[in-house]
Amino acid sequence: MSSRPNILVICTDQHRFDAVGTHPGSAAITPNLVALAERGAVFEQCYAPNTVCSPTRASMLTGEYPSSHGLWANGVTLPEGRSLVSRELADAGYRTGLVGKFHLASAFEGRTEERLDDGFETFAWAHDPFHGAPENAYHRWLRERHPALWAEAMGDVVTPDVENFAHENTRFDEMPAHASYSTWVTEEVGDFLRTEDDRPFFLLANYFAPHHPFAAPQEYLDLYPPGSVPPPVGGPDELATKPTLQSEASRASYVGHGPSFADFTPEGIDEIRRTYHAMVSQIDDGVGRILRTLREQGLERDTLVVFVSDHGEMLGDHALLLKGPMMYDPAVRVPLVVSWPDLVPAGHRVTDFVGVHDVAHTIRCAAGLEPYARDQGLDLVAVAREEREARTYAWAEYRDSGYPYDPPAHTTMYRRHDSKVVVWHGDPDAGRPATGELYDLADDPDELVNRWDDPAYARRRLELCAAVSDLQMLHEHRHADRVAPW
Repeated sequence: MSSRPNILVICTDQHRFDAVGTHPGSAAITPNLVALAERGAVFEQCYAPNTVCSPTRASMLTGEYPSSHGLWANGVTLPEGRSLVSRELADAGYRTGLVGKFHLASAFEGRTEERLDDGFETFAWAHDPFHGAPENAYHRWLRERHPALWAEAMGDVVTPDVENFAHENTRFDEMPAHASYSTWVTEEVGDFLRTEDDRPFFLLANYFAPHHPFAAPQEYLDLYPPGSVPPPVGGPDELATKPTLQSEASRASYVGHGPSFADFTPEGIDEIRRTYHAMVSQIDDGVGRILRTLREQGLERDTLVVFVSDHGEMLGDHALLLKGPMMYDPAVRVPLVVSWPDLVPAGHRVTDFVGVHDVAHTIRCAAGLEPYARDQGLDLVAVAREEREARTYAWAEYRDSGYPYDPPAHTTMYRRHDSKVVVWHGDPDAGRPATGELYDLADDPDELVNRWDDPAYARRRLELCAAVSDLQMLHEHRHADRVAPW
């Protein structure tokens, strides 16, 4: 066993907690992820600190909540002075690599994402399958390996001059399996692992799936015939007791920029749900290939493997698609598996709360890096080994982080095992009061009945909102050096 392990983080995009075979009763066909879990630990209650990509991805690589690291929304660049664990590993002598999406700066409509001081020696970047930046490494691979398919699809490249951009399927999304973005990620990861080098490695493999637009190769769609995936939870009538923006989002996801629940028949929603699961199964095949390569290269025993996602997907539950300021579990709870032979107990399940931001702290501990003063995470390996406790709560914060609303939408979630509160913040200066959601999860695990205004829950609401206030204080950025009492 090496004193400095290899570290492989496999991150999917928009992957909800129950769309993986490690979750009891899941419809997802993911034998390779189940096998990984059998060799490691499943964290059943892993929550993203934000429900969209960039804030959570910054948290995963810094160990900070968004309110601390400052990348509060998609389209924002991570502020200077924040330390990425990839940079720290490179400085410590690791061979570092990125394959796939990064999204720690704006990449809207084909923009070239600003490169940070990230420490990546290998940077095989492609924001998404159709992204038109010349640095899109997937497009270079596609041109070289499958020129005929590239020629057919190149008219669908998205660039900054595209008008009325919509999140709709392109020919890049509908590639056959051997030419798809997911296969490109898998093959690039394999090439990285087969490269001979005496240094330990850190590799971040970022799949874009199962992020919308929803499309999968036919062989994976065939795994999920009609009736194979349960129908959505809840429906439009339920939203009458929820904050009004949820009804608006049901009719117009992404403030009108994305596919919306109201645009589809029940059969159309079922097709989306089945396609989403097919995308997950294709990723699972890729994970299987990656893990086989680890074994073939003799790397398995010396490699810490983390499988995680940046946030979830509503997938028609509560009459909603995609994500946004909503803090339902399908949007904010994600799969997390950690495997490290002989150090993480095989087949272990952790039922208390952890977060995506704990990945960075876990890596720092595993690699023996110096502590980072701003790190707010836990060591997942220590939690799995029962050397320290997980949290008794989950926390997430959304600060108009996706497509901007008018007025801005700001929400904060605090969840315990028995209850969840979501504060929809008001604006006292504008005379706009706060509202919210409160769920009794013991009686209502699907979050259908909002108890925010229920007098019988007034005491619990007060208790939960007081916890929100305390945790906001604890998560504040207070890292400037204090040189004297005054």
